[in-house]
This record gives sequence, structure tokens and C-alpha cells, in this order.
Amino acid sequence: MAGRLFVRRRDGRIEIRLSDAGREIAREAFGHVLAAESDPSHEWHPSLNGPIDPSHDVDDPLAMFNRQHEVTSNVELAVATLDEEFLNDAEAWAWLCTLQIALRATITVKGIMTSDRLQEADEVTREYIETLQAFLFGLADVM
Repeated sequence: MAGRLFVRRRDGRIEIRLSDAGREIAREAFGHVLAAESDPSHEWHPSLNGPIDPSHDVDDPLAMFNRQHEVTSNVELAVATLDEEFLNDAEAWAWLCTLQIALRATITVKGIMTSDRLQEADEVTREYIETLQAFLFGLADVM
């Protein structure tokens, strides 16, 4: 991907410079996160709802509830702003969080926990992961 995918404007808004294909990848990722949040049989569901640190909150229903609420709020905002030209900081944060969840769920489901495993992955999976990473780095760079 050439050029900057996201640009901070002088007025504080973040311009989204994704191509139609890029927006379709974001739409797919956001759609999977949204579906996995409400469908226990979705392959991404366990990675969305598992404890971040099992030693701290595996049995803490309040921590799990707070995490689930935050995921749902962020993904819904990300989906709602998919076709926008600009994002404010809250919307950009929602995109960033949702993209991180999509990346984590993808690598967890595919068992890609090392760079060697990424290189061994099929081309479609590798390109998807690298695209999500590019989106994340591009967005984080302007936040």
C-alpha cells in the first residue's frame, strides 16, 4: 500500500484515504468482530471473550462485562463510520480498537503466533494480516 492511509488534518479530523478495496477489508474485519461478539459459534468468539490476563480476571464477571461492553461500543461506532471521509478522535479510537481485535482474532484462529508461521501461511491469510497491520500502524501514527 503506497501513501498514507490516514492523515491528521489541521482541523483535528483524521482523513481516511483507504481505497474501495481497503474499505472492504475494514468492513469484513469489523463485520467479523460484530458477528463474533453476539454469536458464540463464530470462530472468533473465544478470542474476543477470553480473559486478557487469565491470572487477573478469569473469574471476574465485572471485568468480562466491561470488556464486552467496550468491544461492542467500539465495533458499532467503527461500523457506523465505515463510509465516512473523516473520523474524529473517538471514532478513530473505535477503529483502532476494532482493528486490533480483528488482528488478534485472526492470528489466534489461524495459529500464527510467530513471524515464521506468518511466512508459512497461505497468501490470502498473509495479505489479510499484513493489511490489518498496515491499517493499525497508519492509524496509530496519526493519533
